[in-house]
Amino acid sequence: MGSGEQQSLFETRKDRARHVRRVYAVSVSLAICFVWAFRLTHIPANGGAGQWAWYGLFLAELWSGIYWLFYQALRWNMVFRTTFPNILSQRYESRLPGVDIFVFTADAVVEPPLMVINTVLSVMAYDYPAQKLSVYLSDDGCSEITFYALLEASSFAKHWVPFCKRFKLEPRSPAAFFNNTHASTKSHDHIYVKHLATIRKLYEEMKRRVEDATKLGVPSEARSKHNGFSQWENSYTSRRDHDTILQIVVHKNDFHGSKDEDGCILPTLVYMAREKRPQYHSHYKAGAINSLLRVSSTISNGKIILILDCDMYSTHSQSVRDALCFFMDEDKGSEIAYVQFPQSFDNIGKNDLYGNSLFEIVEIDLPGTDGFGGPIFIGTCCFLRREALCSNKFSGEYKNDWNDENENEVTEVNLHELAENSKALADCTYEKNTLWGKKIGSIYGSLVEDVVTGLWIQSQGWKSVYCNPSIRAFSGIAPTNLLRSLVQLRRWGEGQLQILFSEFRPKCYGHNKVKLGLQLGYLHYNTFAITSLSVLYYSIIPPLYLLKGISFFPKMCSLWFIPFACVIVGEIAYSLIEGLSKGGSIKGWCNGMRMWLYVRSSSFLFSLLSFILGFFGRSNSSFLLTSKVTEDDLAQRYEKEIMEFGTSSPYFTVLATVALLNLFCLLSTLKDLVLEKGAFVEKMALQVLLCGFLVFINFPLYEAILIRKDKGRMPTFLSVKSTTLAFTACVFFKLFN
Repeated sequence: MGSGEQQSLFETRKDRARHVRRVYAVSVSLAICFVWAFRLTHIPANGGAGQWAWYGLFLAELWSGIYWLFYQALRWNMVFRTTFPNILSQRYESRLPGVDIFVFTADAVVEPPLMVINTVLSVMAYDYPAQKLSVYLSDDGCSEITFYALLEASSFAKHWVPFCKRFKLEPRSPAAFFNNTHASTKSHDHIYVKHLATIRKLYEEMKRRVEDATKLGVPSEARSKHNGFSQWENSYTSRRDHDTILQIVVHKNDFHGSKDEDGCILPTLVYMAREKRPQYHSHYKAGAINSLLRVSSTISNGKIILILDCDMYSTHSQSVRDALCFFMDEDKGSEIAYVQFPQSFDNIGKNDLYGNSLFEIVEIDLPGTDGFGGPIFIGTCCFLRREALCSNKFSGEYKNDWNDENENEVTEVNLHELAENSKALADCTYEKNTLWGKKIGSIYGSLVEDVVTGLWIQSQGWKSVYCNPSIRAFSGIAPTNLLRSLVQLRRWGEGQLQILFSEFRPKCYGHNKVKLGLQLGYLHYNTFAITSLSVLYYSIIPPLYLLKGISFFPKMCSLWFIPFACVIVGEIAYSLIEGLSKGGSIKGWCNGMRMWLYVRSSSFLFSLLSFILGFFGRSNSSFLLTSKVTEDDLAQRYEKEIMEFGTSSPYFTVLATVALLNLFCLLSTLKDLVLEKGAFVEKMALQVLLCGFLVFINFPLYEAILIRKDKGRMPTFLSVKSTTLAFTACVFFKLFN
């Protein structure tokens, strides 16, 4: 390694298994081509049984093969990054840029204020110069309870921040730290133990006050002490109809309230609930981001922005320095617009019941897109360059300038005047007849505005990088029941489909702007919902035709059997090896396969239907928050890895009907196997295996319908309805088709 390379702030290495991945991709691609060839050369004669079903199967396999090729682009050129924050500190400690941290919440019911302030406290305690750190809480729910909780957090921060820095604690979310028994019991240090007892007591008192306020309302004593609550009394009608509420809670110019117990400056802390009016579209989180971009530019104007969901607290105080290793690198830093960190979750069991670990995205997709110029922007856990987000195109002549003395000049004014002057920037009418949401800031027009925004930035010539450090940077709470997971993924699927049919579709919008491999990676996401048709067709038609003894696959003794076997065995073996190599388990792999099937059979199906209805002006799409509140009995079942089906939902109706249809088809087929024996086995082997696999993967669903008695079982009405639908379909097909 040369001396110049040694001085780089980060290192990039290619995937060591890339040659194996490429050989695998080419081999399976050839097998897929032979599968297509079989379909085209063995079409049943005109009028033959199952001819039209054959055509449908060919289309399903054709699309699945194309979609599979999109996915292989993500595996073709994976890269991994390592940062050197020690070199950064040695070289730039006196010139570190200002960092503005945007934390977003939208509903105090589904996103409890106590959880929100734990995230805020975790980033206030970053190992970073406090005078260069500003934390903004955007509250789209405009909840005075959340504001009260933030005031309580600002007082507690005066003790918590120095405590963390003095003893170099991790993680720096109080709730996470105190729940970590090992981290919070360093009994050998008497000074630490003494401080720990004090801090724990202060936290419990703050927690009690916030929880009491959540149940009973803001106490009158707090209202009298802080005039910020008067804004709710004077301008608040509802969470969708109110003036801008902006409060600078902590600021370095406030010499009395900005220092911690050690006399050190605390990071700036700002609360904002942007103006909302029923007649104006809020544009959800994208609108909140753009409002904060403008407001923060007048208060702190940090050159780097961290976007964070309220449930994703910081787990490593050095992560901000990891991000700066990319931005401040002398060689490549000037072209980097954003650094994407992965989402991690605390509440995922060893076997990942609902596939919430996002294994493929974290370990495959993001490193894969990074190899072609940059990962997608996932809307949280991401550090962005303010210039790139504010629509400045990248030029080869652009150079980093970390010596800008004007960065914080905007703060040298009266704080009350500063807050009042900044409010206008969050008005509903501010963006009218401007390029905000079109070419400036977060881009509007999609349920997944983050992905569109990332593509927009990359099309302006900027690069992005993916940083997945050995010590995870952020952690949050994943959905703990099946329906919440499916609903969340339905929104993602519809949003991605919106991109495909918008002006931002990757093939056209990214042409000659981003690499072909990255365009294919985007297409992999954009076509999520379309895969539902292929999966449902394969899950219904071949099993039904078992009832008629009609085969759609080659006999086991035929050479045409080989490509089918290669695709099936290759995919199963590859995914299993990949999962186990990353610390997964066999049961976890089965759970992942089950969720793969459920998501494509329900979430993406409803994504597609909603998009089609929206195309004709009949959609009722909206941004749905995933609740972070968990009931006790539900939590107990989640810990025992028992799937949750205890709600009547069209999602479960589809899943149960398809699962029961396969069960009925398999039972009927087993009877025929006993009667016809060898000839039937050879002729129908692959079709029976497909049906058997679907029955096997749906075993938890059968338990929920037939065996379980707890509250998480399938509702009786839904079970009866699904059974009736599946049985009727089988009988009708057997007798009348």
